[in-house]
Amino acid sequence: MADMPRISVDEVQRHNSSRSCWMIYKDNVYDVTQFAMDHPGGQDILLQFAGADVTDVLCDETAHLHSASAYDLLNEYFIGQLDRECDDGLPTDDFKERKTLASVELQKQSAQLGHERDHAFLNLNKPLFPQLWQATYSKEFYLEQVHKPRYTSHYVPYFGNPILDVLSRTTWYTVPLLWLPFVGYQIWKSLVASCSSLQNTVLAFGLGVFAWTLLEYMLHRFLFHLDGLLPDHPIALLVHFTLHGIHHHMPMDRLRLVMPPALTILISFPIFRLAKALFANTTAHGFMGGAFFGYVCYDMTHYYLHHSQVIK
Repeated sequence: MADMPRISVDEVQRHNSSRSCWMIYKDNVYDVTQFAMDHPGGQDILLQFAGADVTDVLCDETAHLHSASAYDLLNEYFIGQLDRECDDGLPTDDFKERKTLASVELQKQSAQLGHERDHAFLNLNKPLFPQLWQATYSKEFYLEQVHKPRYTSHYVPYFGNPILDVLSRTTWYTVPLLWLPFVGYQIWKSLVASCSSLQNTVLAFGLGVFAWTLLEYMLHRFLFHLDGLLPDHPIALLVHFTLHGIHHHMPMDRLRLVMPPALTILISFPIFRLAKALFANTTAHGFMGGAFFGYVCYDMTHYYLHHSQVIK
């Protein structure tokens, strides 16, 4: 391996901002600048320890217990070893060159050592859907792997086809921008329908919010998280990963934490038809307005819990 650069404490302490965030862990130095924005707890938590030794913090289980994946992730940002006796001084060109060579060399070694771990399930350098479609692994292996979170600094496509892939992702703000006007339209349709009344619309709206909340709970409680009932079949595993598993496996993928509009339309269409069949028009429109409002609130809360800086 390339000669590891030795980095002084003073040099690490200079990199204490969002523009350059270095940390010390067990006498190794890591440049986590690139990762800071995607840190699950938010960038501010990391910046509290920028330029500092975080060994005691990471080892303190009462403060926060990190998974093995979190420590594996550190290897990608290793830049050198701490030299507590080294004289302070600005980094030389030789230091910068050795830092770059060492980082590249370590990444190559980590990739080689972790190839079986990372690629036996899914190769994040390739589209995910074709891999899941052709998968032959068991349900036991799938459930073990899907709950191991992985992080990449690059975008991972779900479909190989670029048009289909666009339909599989969305930004968080698309959800309220698209569906809140739809909620307003459904409320208006409810109010102007025959035999309508404000009281009926309000009750139907509340029923829709309740129905969505109950549906979301039932899906998570009895479908997504009830591993024993999940069929041991590749198609079942594919559907599970598409609808839910991807959030566990890639929890920091900002473009797939909320439901893309194409999937929302596909799922909601039969529900809308059912509401129209069961209720009068005024009730059906109020019900759908409430259901979509509940969905928007859920997705925004879900995204915020993953990325707490969303509204900062």
